[in-house]
Amino acid sequence: MNIIRCVFLVLLTVILLPVNANDKKNDKPYVIQPVTAGLGIVWGMDFLDDNHLVFTQRSGQAGVINIHTGLVTWLQGLPEVYDERQGGLLDVKLAPDYAQSGWIYFTYSKPTTGSAVTTLARAKILENKRLDWQDLLITHSESFEDIHFGSRIAFDDQGHVFFSVGDRGNRANAQNLKNHAGTIIRLNMDGSVPNDNPFVGKADALDEIWSYGHRNPQGLVFDRETKRLWEIEHGPRGGDEINLIEKGQNYGWPIVSQGKEYFSGSPVGETHKEGMIEPVKVYIPSIAPSGLIVYQGKEFVNWQGSLFSGALVLRHLNQVELNENGKAIAEHRYLQEMEQRMRSLTQDNQGRIYVATDKGTIYRLSAK
Repeated sequence: MNIIRCVFLVLLTVILLPVNANDKKNDKPYVIQPVTAGLGIVWGMDFLDDNHLVFTQRSGQAGVINIHTGLVTWLQGLPEVYDERQGGLLDVKLAPDYAQSGWIYFTYSKPTTGSAVTTLARAKILENKRLDWQDLLITHSESFEDIHFGSRIAFDDQGHVFFSVGDRGNRANAQNLKNHAGTIIRLNMDGSVPNDNPFVGKADALDEIWSYGHRNPQGLVFDRETKRLWEIEHGPRGGDEINLIEKGQNYGWPIVSQGKEYFSGSPVGETHKEGMIEPVKVYIPSIAPSGLIVYQGKEFVNWQGSLFSGALVLRHLNQVELNENGKAIAEHRYLQEMEQRMRSLTQDNQGRIYVATDKGTIYRLSAK
């Protein structure tokens, strides 16, 4: 299998080189190469070290890729995963203190009786490549719908882990603080609840909630330079949003939305409402975002501080430039010629960007 993958990578490189050489826009600052291929839907990925990338497949597998050879080592000891429609093994992120603690954090759809719920877990890789697995929070996000699980993970610089949960196809959930659906959750690294969470001790709300009124958050990232937590989520028909996440705030869904109903085309809720946070950017039509990073690298100097997300429906790499106040001032779209669904993103210590597509290939963007 590894020999087949290597041959496939060589063929992909040969095929892709003319695309870059004959690009209709000569101002693109990158070259693109495949790192590995033949995978499933790679939902999340992060760097273990300068040479190895850990990744999740939505179908329930996880592995480690050597970015120089493209060879994959599969991990063992993963839990049972609800792999139906939008459920599965979702995000993966290394703890900020991974070098000392060895903890890797995961989100996944945990099967329940007749349903599944978004769950945050962590694990360590043992010598036999088996994961020592520990669930941290099994959310209250039950639904008979197989959609809108979220879910992405982010860490701040104060010892907290955040992760997102979608509304599970039940819109009212996102305004109901007695469940976790449609929220961003904030925990201590061991899964306990921070005392300064906004709803701690309130009888009509769950202690773990940090923000609410979200539809299906598919990207989440903390900018260590500006100390801002960014989120990107799917709208219904139009109305995808980039949001600056703030403590205890309501982001409106489904009372406020820039999107429309799928079948009738009528508006979903209001476009604005006092007391509900406005998005920093809205996409109309929808790009169907997935994965989000803040670019902080030396490879692409002009991209410093920009938000990058994958696009599933419009099939491109999306860049949004921000000013010093966190306002969106420009948007650029790359890799459209590939016509692939861009699922997850990460960057290495050199500042090269890695993009995983739903065709099961991971690509690397380097400066020319």
